[in-house]
Amino acid sequence: MTAVEFEDVLEPGLEIIDAHHHLWGPGVPWEPSTYLLDDFAADLETGHRVTATVYVECHSRYRPDGPAELRPVGETEFAVAVAAAAAARGIATRIAAGIVAHADLTVGDAIDAVLDAHEEAGKGRLRGIRHMVAPPLHKPAEDPGLLRDPGFRRGLARLAAHGLSFEVYALQTQLGDVVAAAQAVPELTFVIDHLGGIFGLGELAGRHNELWPRWRADIVALSRLQNTYLKLSGLGTEYAGFGWHERRTPPSSAQIADETRKYYAHAIECFGVRRCLFASNFPPDRLAGSYRTLWNVFKRIADGCSRDEKAALFHGTAAALYRLSSADTAWATA
Repeated sequence: MTAVEFEDVLEPGLEIIDAHHHLWGPGVPWEPSTYLLDDFAADLETGHRVTATVYVECHSRYRPDGPAELRPVGETEFAVAVAAAAAARGIATRIAAGIVAHADLTVGDAIDAVLDAHEEAGKGRLRGIRHMVAPPLHKPAEDPGLLRDPGFRRGLARLAAHGLSFEVYALQTQLGDVVAAAQAVPELTFVIDHLGGIFGLGELAGRHNELWPRWRADIVALSRLQNTYLKLSGLGTEYAGFGWHERRTPPSSAQIADETRKYYAHAIECFGVRRCLFASNFPPDRLAGSYRTLWNVFKRIADGCSRDEKAALFHGTAAALYRLSSADTAWATA
């Protein structure tokens, strides 16, 4: 471990709801490593005050058989089991207090039976559905066009009827389609992951500055739609293209904040603190640094915010969006 891993925790009393994390073991299609309850619990104990988390689907622990459309329900069952195990062990953080599951929205109206199965398996924790619309990450130009598909749009409408949100992971080159879909289904809450999918691999490698104006304009357009929220996350991954893991010395939270601040600042300016929320995206974002370092990054980004604004960004907006209780209710009266 380097000295950077042990930097002091900033504002240790600030309540955090980690609004986006994963847990996985062998079998996840794109990830050979393991990150399960023991790993996450160890990260949660590194100094920040994380009171609750939202588990987001990652193709983990699907049912091995049965109808294909119902196999993702196994992941919801897994997340609920992890939450129970964490509580039984006395872990203070309410892990998987909210769950965002996967369902194939291309089946349109037939999605109802799948959503009913997720809701039953979720035991009151199901809050949304994610169907990633990003193309294969090694081929960012090959947009599958799911957000324009009529069947997919019907599936989106059924989510709203079930009182669920739609979590969308799209690349920054697809944000125009996200805008169109959110306009087409105004009754549905859209939660846009990872700052709108900042990407910097393959043909987009080294083009952050070139892509900045288009991303900036798309974020403005998204923010004008009142049924959209934006997760302030995802810049620590390999996909974001900052090359954190390739550096000779791991970056400090101050270095990461300085190099990425313009994205966060623009997002918060456009969406406001009531529709933006910080989230770890662990374990993918650990390429940039430890769990402790990452939350220090976010606290540095929010350094100029008021107490009430910080409360919203770190836990209040997540509590409202995912219908979770919060240990600190000061944000609600801001």
